[in-house]
Amino acid sequence: MRIIRGKYGRRRFDVPSNITARPTTDFARENIFNVIENIIDLEGITALDLFAGTGAISFEFLSRGCQSVTAVEKAATQYNFIRKVAQQLQCNNFNIVRGDALKYAQTSLAKYDIIFADPPYDLPQFGEIPQLILNSQMLKPGSIFIIEHSRNYDFSSLPHFYDHRTYGSVNFSIFIIENNE
Repeated sequence: MRIIRGKYGRRRFDVPSNITARPTTDFARENIFNVIENIIDLEGITALDLFAGTGAISFEFLSRGCQSVTAVEKAATQYNFIRKVAQQLQCNNFNIVRGDALKYAQTSLAKYDIIFADPPYDLPQFGEIPQLILNSQMLKPGSIFIIEHSRNYDFSSLPHFYDHRTYGSVNFSIFIIENNE
């Protein structure tokens, strides 16, 4: 795993071979972060990484100046790897939660400036996740929500839809909660 840019940029970490996550490719991650940084200044904001996997998205957020980042990951191997990398980077503004990302989204009262979700593509309730996040208490006016998905999904008819981006086989749907709502 490589952190692309920012204060931890170009740092590499060996991902254990027994991790079952499907990490976002460097190419897709670099491009979606270019899009994100054209929408919002990451300096000083709060971010949530649901279905954190290897933590690459979380560490990219931290590296690019987010004030605080929370990652939610259920699998023990992935959780332990993320925790180890956070310790190596000495991140004091990082919180990792070992638990179910969907339950977290349903019960969390914390508000975030940006939420990134990269659920397993074969998760049975995958298609319901955007609406779950959009209806949650975690978004506030001005918040951005991004979901990574396969080409089998089209979320453009959902409220707050802003844009769709494709990088290779990776798709992102971006939602923005407008300030005037």
